[in-house]
Amino acid sequence: MADSSPAIHFSTSLRPHRSLPAEGFKWLIRGVVAANLVIGLPLYLLGAWPVVGFMGLDVLLLWWLFQRNYRDARRRETLVLTDRELIVDRVSPDGEREEHRLDAYWLKIEQGERLVVTSRGNRVVIGRFLAPAVRHEVGEQLKAALVRLRSPRYEHPWDREDGA
Repeated sequence: MADSSPAIHFSTSLRPHRSLPAEGFKWLIRGVVAANLVIGLPLYLLGAWPVVGFMGLDVLLLWWLFQRNYRDARRRETLVLTDRELIVDRVSPDGEREEHRLDAYWLKIEQGERLVVTSRGNRVVIGRFLAPAVRHEVGEQLKAALVRLRSPRYEHPWDREDGA
């Protein structure tokens, strides 16, 4: 029995880039707390005690912003180009899943400020969270895979060098 599953011509998983890992974040917070103590303790001893409270607030704000950033980093997109379709599977930071299926025969890729794929009137923006250079690279890879899909090479017996 023949395998009826379509061939995969392109597959990638896109995630937002985060330059500071969790261990680095711990050291950053420790450094900010230490700096606040070095500055805040003398001010507290001089009678400027409200400054210490505001310094604590800036540590809390920094911690909250980084936690939100790491939460947003859970976002991802998976692109799979088969013989029949481009499947765009998105997962939001809170785990909500969204899937788009675009007909590969009619697929068109537009690159500009955004990477947009269209097919039969359906438009999907890909990689909004990526840096422009990375988005461009993904677009070029997807275009190359689409070219390979649309111009297949068949191996004939007379193409072989061994003549078999």
